[in-house]
Amino acid sequence: MAFLDRRNKDIRNLPGFGTTAGLAVLFLYAPIAFLALYSFNAGWSISQLEGFSLRWYKAVFANEGIQNAALNSLTVAIIASSIATVLATAAAMATVRLRFRGKEVAYGLINFPLMVPEIVTAIATLIFFAAIGFRLGLMTVIVAHIVFCIPFAYLPIRARLASMDAGLEQAARDLFARPFVAFRRITLPILMPGIVSGWLLAFIISLDDFIISAMVAGPGATTLPVHIYSMLRLGITPEVNAVSSLMILASTLLVLISAVLSRKTKT
Repeated sequence: MAFLDRRNKDIRNLPGFGTTAGLAVLFLYAPIAFLALYSFNAGWSISQLEGFSLRWYKAVFANEGIQNAALNSLTVAIIASSIATVLATAAAMATVRLRFRGKEVAYGLINFPLMVPEIVTAIATLIFFAAIGFRLGLMTVIVAHIVFCIPFAYLPIRARLASMDAGLEQAARDLFARPFVAFRRITLPILMPGIVSGWLLAFIISLDDFIISAMVAGPGATTLPVHIYSMLRLGITPEVNAVSSLMILASTLLVLISAVLSRKTKT
């Protein structure tokens, strides 16, 4: 009876769920599929296929502006995700292992950027930099991305740490291991799938971010999403389709890797 009750409450068993889900997926991903298809167009048209060609991908890799923007994006994403992951790991250790007043408040503050609209975060960050006289540039983008990426790295790390047996650390201390040695040899290896998953999530969030980057980037600090947006002002071309398809491919691969690692955090 309990099995049947759970089955009746499963949303997948509702009438029309499959059709609705299929239409939703089609609505979300059909434009992306058309974008990728027309990135291989041999001609200039974005609405009529004129043959198969890789000319636009060659144009992307030969475009100096795209190369510089991609280098800025990679630099920002690597630095921001790495620092955010370190801070997220420390925050996870504090909120899971320590007992202190206001733990729930601290947990809420860490995850606050997830609940606030990104445009609000971007404007607040820009106002803060202007108030302290911080000149806009690549450094302001890095700092803003670090703050924004912390909760994305924090969630998988905290989930892994919460599922970890605390008795392992206690056993290491009973064997006279110093706290740092116990962390390095016991806690860190167990946390590593969650840490890598959190780093990948933070990296892809930073790499794909447009709103915050557009707000706080100064001259010479244009990231790839901002550069793509500037290209759109001149009209949509297959070159834009090509660079967008490459970004989608990179994002998809990283998300899949992160999902695989997240499954390991539950085992």
